[in-house]
Parts: sequence; structure tokens; C-alpha cells
Amino acid sequence: MGSATREALAATRASLASFGRADLQVAEDLLAAGRLIAGSAQLRSALTDNEADEAQKRQLVTSVFGSRLAPGALSLLTAAASNRWSSQADFLDGIEEIGFRVAADAAGEGVELDAELFAFERTVASDSELELALGSKLGANDAKSKLVERLLGTGSVDPATLAVVRHLVLSPRGRRIGAMLRGAASVVADQRGFAVATVTTAVALNDAQLARLEQGLAAQAGRRIRFDTIIDPAVLGGVRVQIGDDVIDGSVASRLSSLRQKLAG
Repeated sequence: MGSATREALAATRASLASFGRADLQVAEDLLAAGRLIAGSAQLRSALTDNEADEAQKRQLVTSVFGSRLAPGALSLLTAAASNRWSSQADFLDGIEEIGFRVAADAAGEGVELDAELFAFERTVASDSELELALGSKLGANDAKSKLVERLLGTGSVDPATLAVVRHLVLSPRGRRIGAMLRGAASVVADQRGFAVATVTTAVALNDAQLARLEQGLAAQAGRRIRFDTIIDPAVLGGVRVQIGDDVIDGSVASRLSSLRQKLAG
């Protein structure tokens, strides 16, 4: 991530923080606008042209989206477009992130949006045919959208979760569905004040073990922790934990690999 994108993200997040609580329509409008921009090379280029001044970009956003978006979505999109981004891809990622953060704020009381996204990611990962149907470049968007509706549109998840998943399958931009779902879950957890710890073990940890692990990780991360747990017999034993780019690998498989490298050296 370039320095321009880091500054643009910080400014756009600040715009969201000052915006107050938004409803789900704002999130859906933002995500829809991102998809439209992603599909238009001309629009992407114009909105990320660092030679254009802010007034030109604001005018372009208003002329293209003024009658299509809820006022809150238009305001947030304009704020994002007014900043300088390191690349077109970063700009699209930025719009998407703000859309996810609004969705997190709009989710129902007590809803763990990140948990619902992680649960759906595990469902997809366990079904190769489903993963192919949702992630195939050849699949029609209408068919993908209907499939998501069938899977999640029966009240089994919060409407905000459905909106996020629908967007991801309609706008993969070369990304794998599992990685997109995990990324979205991390964003919504962060919006609600949590860090996501991906915990990989050979067998499931019990509640007491998870509680001790959560206490230790929260102290280290300086914030509350959400768990994304993965059962992988290949780790043999121990625990592998990843929070963002930080990895704590205490698995038996890792120690054996390290020992083999030392012996080979």
C-alpha cells in the first residue's frame, strides 16, 4: 500500500467517523457505485487522476451518481474520490472498505457480522462445487446473485451480511472468494473495535483454552479479539495464530520444519 493510499484511507475513514450511523442502503449504494466504477476504465481513470483538482472530481461524482445514490453514500463516495490514491485498485478497495464499515454499523443489534462472514467462508471452503459456482469467471452475475440469495436470503444471516457477500461475488476483481470473505470479516470486526485472530490447530480448542488465548492476545493487541478458528490436522499439535501481518507459530509442524532446516544446514 502506497503512502498516498494510506493517507486517503485515513481521510475517508475520518469522513465516515464524522458522518454518524448510516443505514444499510448507504452501504449497498456505495458498494454498487464501486462496482460501476470497477467496470468503467474511463471513470476509474478520471477519478484517480492525480492531476485533476478536487472540484473536478466532486463534479464528476455528482454528475454520474447524484441521482442514483442515497445522500450519505454520495457524500462518502465524494470524500473518497477527492483524495489521492496510489492506484486505481487501491481506490476501488477504499470504496469497498468504507461500504463494509457502513454495513458493520448498520447491522442488527448484537449481530456478529464478522462471525457470519467467517462461517460462510468455511461453508464455501468445504464445498468445491459451491466455491466454483461463486468464484468462476465464467458464471453469470445474475446466477451468482440468485445463488447467494438462496443460501443466505432466508433470514439465516443479517441483511448486512447478505449485502456484503452479494457484493463480493459480483465484484471479484481477480480475488478468490475465500480471501475476500476473510478480508471483509476483518474490516467489519475492526469497525466494531475488534482485531481478528486466525487460530489454526489440529483439534478444536475448548472454551477454557479459547478464553485464556483471548486474554493473552487481547493484552498483546491492545483491543478485543474475535477468533477465526481453523482445524488443520497438518499442524500436528500446538497453535498457530495470525493477527493481521503478525504470526505466532507454535505448531508442532512449524517446529519440525525448523528442526529439519537446522539439520540440513
